[in-house]
Amino acid sequence: MKFQKWNVATVPEGAVERLSDAGYPWLVSAVLASRGVTTAEAAAAFLERDRSLTHSPFLMKDMDRAVERINLAVAKGERIAVFGDYDVDGITATCILVDYLTSHGADCLHYIPRRIEDGYGLGNDAILSLHEQGVKLLITVDCGITGVEEVAYARTLGMDVVITDHHECKEELPDAVAVVDPHRSDCSYPFKHLAGCGVALKLVLALGGTDREEALFARYCTLAAIGTVADVMLMADENRTIVSRGLESIDHSDFIGLHALLREAGLADKAITSVQIGFVLAPRINAAGRMGAADMAADLLLCEDRTRAETLARQLCALNRERQNVEQDIYSQALEMIEALPADQRSALVLSSDEWHQGVVGIVASRLSEKYSCPSFMIHLSGNVGKGSCRSWGGFNLFAALESCSDLLRGFGGHELAAGFTIEEKNIPAFRARVNQYAKAYRGGAAPVSSLEIDVALTHPGRVTLDEVEALSTLEPYGAGNSRPVFCLRGATLERAQNVGQNRHLKLRLSKGSSQFDGIFFSAVSQTCGVAQGSRVDAAFYLQVNEFRGSRSVQLQMVDIRPSLSCSAREEEALRLVERCITEQPLRSKEATRLLPAREQCVRAWRTLQHEVGTETLQTYYLPFVRRLAGEMGGPEPFARAVLCLEVFRERGLLQFTRDDEEIRLQLTDGGKKVQLEESLYFRRLNSILETPKRGGK
Repeated sequence: MKFQKWNVATVPEGAVERLSDAGYPWLVSAVLASRGVTTAEAAAAFLERDRSLTHSPFLMKDMDRAVERINLAVAKGERIAVFGDYDVDGITATCILVDYLTSHGADCLHYIPRRIEDGYGLGNDAILSLHEQGVKLLITVDCGITGVEEVAYARTLGMDVVITDHHECKEELPDAVAVVDPHRSDCSYPFKHLAGCGVALKLVLALGGTDREEALFARYCTLAAIGTVADVMLMADENRTIVSRGLESIDHSDFIGLHALLREAGLADKAITSVQIGFVLAPRINAAGRMGAADMAADLLLCEDRTRAETLARQLCALNRERQNVEQDIYSQALEMIEALPADQRSALVLSSDEWHQGVVGIVASRLSEKYSCPSFMIHLSGNVGKGSCRSWGGFNLFAALESCSDLLRGFGGHELAAGFTIEEKNIPAFRARVNQYAKAYRGGAAPVSSLEIDVALTHPGRVTLDEVEALSTLEPYGAGNSRPVFCLRGATLERAQNVGQNRHLKLRLSKGSSQFDGIFFSAVSQTCGVAQGSRVDAAFYLQVNEFRGSRSVQLQMVDIRPSLSCSAREEEALRLVERCITEQPLRSKEATRLLPAREQCVRAWRTLQHEVGTETLQTYYLPFVRRLAGEMGGPEPFARAVLCLEVFRERGLLQFTRDDEEIRLQLTDGGKKVQLEESLYFRRLNSILETPKRGGK
């Protein structure tokens, strides 16, 4: 079980039926209703995909100044440098602007800093190098908004700078010719959530003019879509338009390097969705930046030679495999460190090491945030200085948190979901303490609980057909604010579980009633998944279409699996029987026989409690706990008798427990005293019904 809590969305009564009656497929209707879209009119508006961008780029502050200075540089033949970031957003933004400028005759080169040697954003060494190459105009994409000192340095060299960025602004802006960032407090642009590549796209549209806007959007929408999905931007407004058009256009994109990468990644001639961008394409492009070779990805996307494009694509995929191995090593080390952390340092995870690859710590931070449901700060140490990458969880604003710790940092930048910072090693303990206090206050003092948000609990699995699953594509593109829908099936039977992929993944089959589903659970194996073949389980998953040798079928891509928290019919009957016993309702002799445990069963139940609860308070899921207790008790009717034993132990003062629908909180209270279980009111009542000798004891 990966998540401690599953939160299943509440669906307004009758909403799914109303949408289905309006012609929307059942699964689509269920997802829409779970997200508050409950009328046909609202559904039509939600699913509508604009084909063109609605806001003029000149609504952005300083866009007119940026266009004027760039056009002047092109007209005068000045050398221009496009300075990007080393992530997917920065690389695609760089390629969009470089391709446009070179196609219009500009003397243009690009510079993407090396993550390890150069660090994030503008740097004086890079600026000096570009100046020595004759650059007169420097244009940043996806970076630069915090480069106050660096822009001032460029001015001393006689170099003009145009900043385009989408990250949060600090109070002081760089003194550049133009600063284009929708997050500027004085910027009236109505949509604040463009990625860096989205801002670069807007700059290109402004440079091209309204007459060429559609043609330019058609050319660059695919690159902008890849960067927008990879940067996990809000999937609404213009971002939805960019990604929708980009996905639609990817098959006939003009960028031959992109097609080479699709072939190398096994996606040629397949329908590309935001899921494939996020989990297949983006990691391969990102690998270049993470492993210190971001220029390779930019060179691939800008490449005009097919043979070279194929070579670069192969190299990029090999680099991604290397990144995966390094990532797994760091992740394993991080898990060991977290186990050693005291409880007061787990509201926000702050970990550091001089053995970690700086380019990979950010993606490990993402995995840790998901696993532990809290923000994560991973720091690569070099000498006495650490460079950190952090990832958010549950709406926690990283930029605000870093601002609150700014006196402990050399520098920081980013936005609320992902950010970077530099810190002296001696300040890490103080930073760890303060950011944990900040995170604890954000949570209201509550301990972090890993939670999974589920859109739809499937109550009619027989209706999950291939056509219904294919119809879910109308909800695309997925991203922040419109996540890929998660479904769950409660009370299913795990028919089969088999390790595959060199024992790294789990292939399984679930059944519920007459329905059967095959599933794949990545990065999980049968030995550690927490459920056994043949057991009753709850499963959470994405629904997808699996294609194999020309055959297409519904497949579950597992998100989590746990012992079921829903009762079988027989368990429900047993719970009602126990309730009738303890509330002194009439019981037949046959029912009393079913409930009354043998002495050996009582002993086994007590020993199991001592082992599982010990001297602490145990909080766990009720039904799986009772099933485990029943399994240890053995004998006839173990489930019903396990439930009754808990009630008897509580009634005799050996045990305290409280429970709600799902969880139980237990504490042993006997202090080593001896108790005659046969004196239990419940046992005496059952024995009186049976008119047999009292039994049980401790």
